[in-house]
Amino acid sequence: MQTTVAPAFRKTTETFTAGAETLPQQYFVSPEVFAREQEKIFSRQWGCVGHQSEIAKAGDYFVREVAGESLIILRDKGGKLRGFYNVCRHRGTRLREDRAGQAACGHVTVIQCPYHAWTYGLDGRLIGAPHMDEGQGFNKADYPLHAVNLALWEGFIFVNLARASAPLKEWFAPLVGKFTHWNLAKLRSAKRTEYDVRANWKLIFENYSECYHCPGVHPMLSKVSPYDSSENDLCEGPFLGGFMSITKGAGLTMSGKACALPVGDIRSEDHARVFYYSIFPNMLLSLHPEYVMVHQLWPKSPERTLILCDWFFHPEAFDRDDFHPNDAIEFWDMTNQQDWHVCELSQQGIASRAYQPGPYSPRESIPAAWDREYLRYVR
Repeated sequence: MQTTVAPAFRKTTETFTAGAETLPQQYFVSPEVFAREQEKIFSRQWGCVGHQSEIAKAGDYFVREVAGESLIILRDKGGKLRGFYNVCRHRGTRLREDRAGQAACGHVTVIQCPYHAWTYGLDGRLIGAPHMDEGQGFNKADYPLHAVNLALWEGFIFVNLARASAPLKEWFAPLVGKFTHWNLAKLRSAKRTEYDVRANWKLIFENYSECYHCPGVHPMLSKVSPYDSSENDLCEGPFLGGFMSITKGAGLTMSGKACALPVGDIRSEDHARVFYYSIFPNMLLSLHPEYVMVHQLWPKSPERTLILCDWFFHPEAFDRDDFHPNDAIEFWDMTNQQDWHVCELSQQGIASRAYQPGPYSPRESIPAAWDREYLRYVR
C-alpha cells in the first residue's frame, strides 16, 4: 500500500461575493449557447473519459462520444493507451458500433471497417486495404487512423480534441500530490450506473457544489454528514471543492458502516471526512475513506445530460469477506436520484417565462465560483 501522505488540508480564504446571481435563462435552454459550449469547452479542454482499469489488457477498448465525435480508446499490444477517431480513412465509415470490449468478452486484435474491410493495427496503422495495391501510388502508411490527444491523470484517462492543446500535466499542475494517498490510479470500479437526466449539465455541477439543499433533499445523507460542516480549499478556477465531516462512528453507506478496505494510507482525521471536488468541465470526484465515486458528465442537449457514475475500491478489497460495495452504491444511487430530481425541477422552472436570475446564498459560494469559471470560456 502506498505510504505517501498528501499535504495537510489548508482552508483557503473564501469570500462570498455579494450580489452573485444564478445564470440567465439562455445558458440553460438555448441551442446556440449549447453549441458554443460544445465548441469552446468540450472541443478544446481536457475531459475525463474513463479510468485505465477499464482497458487493463491489450485489445481492451471502449467507445466514448465527446463533443459529437465518436472516439475509440484502447490499449495497444505494447500496453500503451491510445485514442482514435472512430472513422475509417477510406469512406469515413464508423468502425466500431459497440460500446466496449475486454479480454473476457470481445477485445480486439485489429480494428476492421465493416464496409470495405480496411484494417488497422491497435497503434492506428493501416495494415490491410483490399485491392488498393492495384491503384498506382497508394501507400498504406499515408492512411493511419486519426489520433486524438490522450493523457493520464491519477489513472483517469483524459482526451482533448484540440490539435494544439496544453499538456494535461500543466492543466493539473495545481493538484500535484493532492490526491496521492487515495491510490486513484490503482483502484477498480465495482459498478457503473448510467443516468439520463433531463437537466442542463451546469445544474448538475452547481447542485454538486453546495449542500444548502441537503436538509430537505437528502435526509439520510444529512444524518451522517452535517450539511453545514463544509470547508473548502479550492475556491476559484477549474478545480473547486473541499471536505465535509462524517458523523463519528458513521459511514456514507446504507448500513452506516464502512463497506470495504481503505483505499489508501488515509490520515486519521480524513477517516471522518468526505471530500468533494469538481474538475472542469466534466468530472465530479468524491473521495471517501474506503471508496471513491466519480461522475462523468456528458451534455446531450440544453436540457439533457448523460451521467456515468463509477464506484472505485482498492483492488485488494474485492476478495475480502468485509467487501460490501452495494452498501455504498445503494446509498449514493438513492442520493444521486434525489439530486437528479431537483435538477430536473430546476430545469423545468428555468424554462418558464417567469424565471429571472436569483441571488446565491452565502452557502453557495462554490456554485457562484463555478459560474465565473464557466463564463470565462463561453463569453
